[in-house]
Amino acid sequence: MKKSLLAALLLAVTFSHAQETPTIRVNTNLVQVPVSVDYKGERLYGLRPEQFVVQDNGVEQKIRLDEDADQQGIALFVLVECGRESMMQFGNISGLATMVESIIGGAPKLIAVARYASGPELLQDFTGNMEKTTMTLNALKPCEDSGANTLDAVKYAAEALGQRPSRYRRAILLVGETRDHGSKIKPEAVIEELGRSNVVVDSVSFNPGKTEIVNSLFHGQMGSGPLGLLVMAVNALKKNVPKTLSELSGGEYINFTTQKGFDNGMLRLSNHIHDYYLLSFQPPANVEPGLHRITISIPDYPDAKLRARQSYWAGPNGAQ
Repeated sequence: MKKSLLAALLLAVTFSHAQETPTIRVNTNLVQVPVSVDYKGERLYGLRPEQFVVQDNGVEQKIRLDEDADQQGIALFVLVECGRESMMQFGNISGLATMVESIIGGAPKLIAVARYASGPELLQDFTGNMEKTTMTLNALKPCEDSGANTLDAVKYAAEALGQRPSRYRRAILLVGETRDHGSKIKPEAVIEELGRSNVVVDSVSFNPGKTEIVNSLFHGQMGSGPLGLLVMAVNALKKNVPKTLSELSGGEYINFTTQKGFDNGMLRLSNHIHDYYLLSFQPPANVEPGLHRITISIPDYPDAKLRARQSYWAGPNGAQ
């Protein structure tokens, strides 16, 4: 009887202590970093893993280079804004179906399609049937809606992509305006979802301006920490949603104002989407939770232009 009482007291003390000092479990999933490299105006091939220097918040990481990246399938979620400014742009994106087929090429594929205004509307769930996808994209129509809830739509697509098999490269093709109008989701939650799920966002924006290879979002700042990086990313989203999402995830950002501009931009995207090095690293178990900056360099080619994922999210679920 005394032994039973002593055991019960020890259990109670242990439980009380556990409540006072909760254990923080950190997500240490593999971080995938697709990188495309241009040197002197040409795509640079044949680089070895030891030629890349990858840093996580300034700390160099041991990396792996997937030699079979060009054989990887693609899970693509096509998101098209259908309200507000987009209503006047549907004529310019009439070649979307042809361009998506060009982007996919001969790779194994899973494609979903949704349009969005005040919220996402799924038009086609993931399928490998390109003929069905072409019919869905050709049937896209504008909607009379004053919303442009881009962040809500991207979160919806990223969560759906996160359920696809890991052997597929996960990407969102986002077609819409630069500003968000009406999203209910917190920007932090979208940044976190993209940072967890290895999703790349390629953006095609009907906005006047020069098409560009996106520059570093963080402007060389290394000491701001996960919270500081998150604040910078959220502020950037207020100015240009698709550009910022592309920067964070390593995608392409394209502007267009005419059908020719759209077609040329999509052609450029289709030429680039499969030409990349797939690097990966495993964060340590004690990694600091929050948004982490990824920086990549190739010392042998200091003048090379790199397009790569700039961040990932470490730690337990945060913003919702």
